[in-house]
Amino acid sequence: MSASADPTQLSATVLAALLAAGEVSSEEVTRAHLARIDALEPRIRAFTQVLHDEALAAARGLDDERRRGDVRGPLHGLPVTVKESLDMAGMASTLGVASRRGHRAASDAAVTALLRRAGAVILGRTNVSQLLLYNEARNPLFGQTANPWSLEHSPGGSSGGEAAAIAAGMSPLGIGTDIGGSIRVPAHCCGIAGLKPTLDRWTNLGSNSALLGQEAIRSQAGPMARSARDLALVMSELDPATMAELDVRVPPFPMAEPASVEVNRLRVGFYCDDGMVPSSTAVARAVVKAASALRARGATVVPFTPPGIPDAVYGYFAALSADGGATALALTEGGEGAEVDVSLRSLRAMATLPPVARRLAARVAGLAGERRLQRLLNVTGPKSVSEFWRVTHALREARAAIASAMRAEALDVLLCPPYATPALPHTASRDFVLAGSPAMLWNLAQFPAGVVPVTRVRADEARRERPRDRLEKRAAEVDARSEGLPVGVQVVGFPFSDHVVLAAMIAIEDELAGEPDRPVTPVAPPALAG
Repeated sequence: MSASADPTQLSATVLAALLAAGEVSSEEVTRAHLARIDALEPRIRAFTQVLHDEALAAARGLDDERRRGDVRGPLHGLPVTVKESLDMAGMASTLGVASRRGHRAASDAAVTALLRRAGAVILGRTNVSQLLLYNEARNPLFGQTANPWSLEHSPGGSSGGEAAAIAAGMSPLGIGTDIGGSIRVPAHCCGIAGLKPTLDRWTNLGSNSALLGQEAIRSQAGPMARSARDLALVMSELDPATMAELDVRVPPFPMAEPASVEVNRLRVGFYCDDGMVPSSTAVARAVVKAASALRARGATVVPFTPPGIPDAVYGYFAALSADGGATALALTEGGEGAEVDVSLRSLRAMATLPPVARRLAARVAGLAGERRLQRLLNVTGPKSVSEFWRVTHALREARAAIASAMRAEALDVLLCPPYATPALPHTASRDFVLAGSPAMLWNLAQFPAGVVPVTRVRADEARRERPRDRLEKRAAEVDARSEGLPVGVQVVGFPFSDHVVLAAMIAIEDELAGEPDRPVTPVAPPALAG
């Protein structure tokens, strides 16, 4: 590496190669990232903790190991960051609520422990939405994380701090979690790559949730980085076969390499709109562009929309609200400085409405033409055990129907939006939860899904024609402020075909490399201006 090269401008894959070649030390790379954090963090606020001393000490120790010829693997000496909800020994995973400040973890989350074992240097922990329940990265304990592309916008959530840190060059690689798009939506909003693996393809031990005990739809840990190749690097190094030794839920077999996939033999389906909140023009264009990129690589590309999406998505909300929000909301009570974020207040109000008030509110919404809100009100709220079982059964049936339809079309992967719009202005997630439906579908289906950066919003796309109701009017407000923001595309595969998803993502990146409107990170000017 030349003396003038800045390690914070390089991808995880490139840094790993430089470290392996001895062209740069772990201490040099770590110092560079810590300096960038110091410069940008006051404006972006991606971190809940920056581990300056610990990271430098770890880097020096790993450099000593390398000099002795004791190299653990490609992550040896590479700086990484970790979402605040993943346990680190002696630290609190607060989820942004005061009541959890005193809950110190006895040990690292399994994925964090495996990062250390692989020789990664943990720079710090990154910010989240309160209780990990909305598509922003803001909470009363740690404040509001800004999107490096526009400080007036959110980086998405709940792994928004992680996405912002990577997009701004404060970290080359990180770990997030995803129960409704919490890896994929921030990746889309910040112009980076992210993967939600097949459920339990990666260990989730030590990953905290506001919905403990809820098993109908579970959160999944996964990697986030600047490119799909970086994701493949960490998926290969933190191999599921090794994770199975720590976690009985992880099947004990290794993941195949993305390089083994013949992209020109893939059959690819795509759709631009899931029938919930209509996709922004730029979001739909990005899907078509990604489909064209795979077609140019020799893949067969056909239109395909999974069956029963609206029913499945409303079932998602029915399942997660089955306790009337009691489990999550109990965490917001007590503790000095207890406060509920504005976006969470709306979810709380909806989940805790008494049955009579809920029925009345749903009827009023229907009379006003707010059909989606009407149905959302009808499906959310507390349920009996038998009602919850019926909802869970319906979700499993939806998953089977989607898989059957994809097999009938002989599809290998599916391209679709990750979110209805580009990144939201701060606080715009309030009363806009259905915009996340494109990502939520694949949590309830438990399929692997990644997001790859594809394009940016053009000036003529920063508008929405004839919005019909409150949801679409909110979407129009988001679109009107979206020029220049990054747009990603979601790539979905069958369970345990994570390597196929990554191969398709890498092919899209390679085909679109060098195109002028493709998001390129790290991005800094908005954070450094003024």
